[in-house]
Order: sequence, then C-alpha cells, then structure tokens
Amino acid sequence: MSRPLRIGALSAAALLPVVLAAGCGGGGRPDTSAHQKLDWSPCPAPSASQDAAATKAPGKDWECATLHVPLDYAKPRGRTIGIALIRAKATGPGKRIGSLIFNFGGPGGSGVATLPALAGSYKHLRTRYDLVSFDPRGVGRSSGVRCLADRQLDAYYAADSTPDDNAEVKSLVRRVKGFAAGCEKNSGAVLRYVGTTNAARDMDLMRRVLGDKKLYYFGVSYGTELGGVYAHLYPKTVGRALFDGVVDPTQTPEQSALGQAKGFQLALGNYLRACPKGGVQSCPTQTRIRALLKRLDTRPVRGYGGRKLTESLADGGVAQSLYSRDYWQYLTQGIAAAQQGDGRILLALGDAMNGRGPDGRYSTLQSALAAITCADSKERYTVRGIERKLPAFRKASPVFGDMMAWGLTQCTGWPVRGAWTTPDVSARGAAPILVVGNTGDPATPYAGAARMAKELGPGVGIQLTYKGEGHGAYDSGNACVRQTVNAYLLDGKVPKEGKVCT
Repeated sequence: MSRPLRIGALSAAALLPVVLAAGCGGGGRPDTSAHQKLDWSPCPAPSASQDAAATKAPGKDWECATLHVPLDYAKPRGRTIGIALIRAKATGPGKRIGSLIFNFGGPGGSGVATLPALAGSYKHLRTRYDLVSFDPRGVGRSSGVRCLADRQLDAYYAADSTPDDNAEVKSLVRRVKGFAAGCEKNSGAVLRYVGTTNAARDMDLMRRVLGDKKLYYFGVSYGTELGGVYAHLYPKTVGRALFDGVVDPTQTPEQSALGQAKGFQLALGNYLRACPKGGVQSCPTQTRIRALLKRLDTRPVRGYGGRKLTESLADGGVAQSLYSRDYWQYLTQGIAAAQQGDGRILLALGDAMNGRGPDGRYSTLQSALAAITCADSKERYTVRGIERKLPAFRKASPVFGDMMAWGLTQCTGWPVRGAWTTPDVSARGAAPILVVGNTGDPATPYAGAARMAKELGPGVGIQLTYKGEGHGAYDSGNACVRQTVNAYLLDGKVPKEGKVCT
C-alpha cells in the first residue's frame, strides 16, 4: 500500500508494558514531573508491536523503565502516557558525560527494539555515555497506534498502490480512508497527541529525569527532524547532537516525496552500475525491473505462507533493498527469482518495509508512521492534485514515481488536523549540531543536510559530507565518518564546516 519511506535503521529488542491512564487526581495518578523515579529492571523479550521479527531479550547489559508524561502538555494534570525506555550504562563511568539519547527514525521505529540490535556500532560511544533510546508516543509499547488487524494489513499492503484507471483510484482512496477510520476506532485517544512537538517535549522531560543538564542526542532519518524541533524549542539545553540521514525541514510532503523518488532512483542507478563489478551473472536492468513490476500488477507470483508477491509488495521490497548496500545481493537474487515465479525474497523485503514478522504479526511501524506524519502535516492531497503531479514523479523515477505520488493520499480522510506546513527548526543560541549528509542516500537525499544546517542557523548547523551509499552515514562503517563523529560526541571537537569523508 502507498506510504512514505522515511524509515531509518530498524531492528530487534524489548521493553516493559506501558499504559495510557486516566488522570483522575489522587494518589493513583503517575508522577509526570522531572522528579519522578525511573524503575529500571531487566528487559523482557520484545513485543510484536515493537519488532515483529524479534524474539530474544536484549541481554544483561540492558535495563528498561517507563517514563510518565502528560498525554496533553496543555493539561499537565490530565491523562498520562507511558514512554518505554531502554538503557545500557557507560562502560567507563569515571569519564561519563551523560546519557546519549537515540532516535532511529520512521517516524514509527521502536528505539527500544533497535538500539540493542545496533549497539555494537556504538561501543566506543558507550565508554563515556549511557546509551538510551525509547519508543516515542504512538510507537511500540508507548501506546502504539493500531489501525487494522494483521490479516487486514496483509490485504492492505498487497493491494494495488499505483492505480491505472478510475476504478483503481477509487479503490485506493477507499482503502486509505478505511485505514484512517481504523486508526481512529482503535487508537483515537492518542492520535491528536502523537506529533513531533510532543515527542520533543517528552525528550526534554526524559533529559531532566535522567539527570542531564544538557541533551546529548543521536538522531537518524526522521530522528533528525525530531532533533531539529527539539533544538528550536529548547536551544539552550542542546549539548552535543548528531543528525545523520537528514530530513529536509523546508519541504512539504509533496516536495519530500518527489525528492525521495529522485533519491531512490539515484540509489537504484548506483546499484545497477555496481552490480556487474561483483561478478554476478544475473544482474537486472531497469527495463527488466519495470517489466517485472508491470507483470506483477496483474499476475502476482507465489510467495510464502499462502501469500502472493504483488506489484505493491515488490515495489516496497525493491525500495527496502536500497537502504543499505548490504542488501543489494538480495535484490539481485530476488528479482531473478521473481522473474522465474518465486517471489519469496522480494516478499520478505517488502514485509520488512511494512513491519511484518514471519508469524504474520505486524509491529506498529507503519501505523505509527501514518499517525505521526498526519498529526504533523497540514497537507491533505486530492486525487486531482496527485494526477497533475504524476508526470513530474514519473520523470523523477520510472520505477518509484507512481508509488511515491500516490503515497500522498496517506492523510486523506485523517481524523486529526496537522500542525504545520513545514517544521520550524531554527535554533539560535544552540550549541553546534553536527549534520551528516550522504550523497547516495535514497530516503533522505543529500541536499536536505545543507538545508537543515542552514535552517538551524549560523554557527549551529555544521555539515559533514559522506560520499557513500545507503541511508545514513555513521552505521556505514566509514572510518572517517566514525572518527569525526566520535571526536565530536566524546571530546566536543567540532569539525571544520564542509568536511568531506569518502
């Protein structure tokens, strides 16, 4: 099904149950002040809402807790919501700086699930920081948004997301509105309050409860937008903050979707050019990929579990494989297999995009993505408006253009009004923030890094360029990026503006 692709790195982990409690006053109401005490305890196995593919608890290094915050900050004595937290304490406590809070993107990704899975990349940072992450409100165990049952989601994501005639357009719009109605029915109590501004307020309360005078932050993908909004609201409490895989804060959803169409097309071209160099005999061409998708539109092929690989699921699978160069081999294998009638590999990639586990359960990833996006953005796109823009999207990407354009229907019929056209991330007076752009990034195109740095303000946004592939830069393993970021986060060494890593 149509959806924007603003996902950062997502993986496995765990957390304590969280409740949405009625604030009736009296002793039963959770403390939402900065003086509340976090009850850290061993982390249980993850829930399907956090990561549908994960099954193991994160291990003895990790502990979990619940932060209590107001559901509505305008009513601080009203209902409360629990924010799921996870932490691994610093390994060098004598040199400890504070807590380094991670958000890995989405919006909709579970930080509680992701941080332990990726923590091997952050061993050096852990020498001086407690590594901390959280499920933002509306995600995972922080009152995660649920819209449809798992079987309904199977049908929703398999359905045609690139309509070819009026009947298919009407069917798409009907399904999107049904999805929104399901969100309102099943999660209506939180939909109005899951936007990025409230998540930023939660992070500031988190900072204070953790005992830090400043916020130390590592934001990836959508996490850079969240970090930018935080810096705007609380510029004086920014300590050291890294923005990696940077969302362009100046773009409307339409401009962002068009930029992503170009970004994924660029990444696909880079993959196609690199493929023969690996000695693979069955490297596809763009023509073959387009022909496969067109054939799947009317003739899906077998997948697994009695399911079929449809055009929409394959389109999502191809896009998912472009998030990391490590996935390129699976894209080659998946396309070759699908051409022979075996859609299992591309279906697995498509399921990863949609947050579906092998047992058929879905995390809250895509439902929360829709809820947060539509709570943030005022834009509500019409069919006529999208149809007028289709030529530009198709020019930007013959493979992904239609999917990105029709994904703009996501907030059609949404029950909650959006907060802004674009977020304000100006942060005059904040400490320098390191903004890292990847020239080959498909999901957050490189130009967004420069625009974020500019919007943050003079002396605040410091840009670092990585000439590489995949989404984000730090987790690429590039030594130059790692050394520069580590020197900044650990020792406060701000690199020269415009530094380039290759």
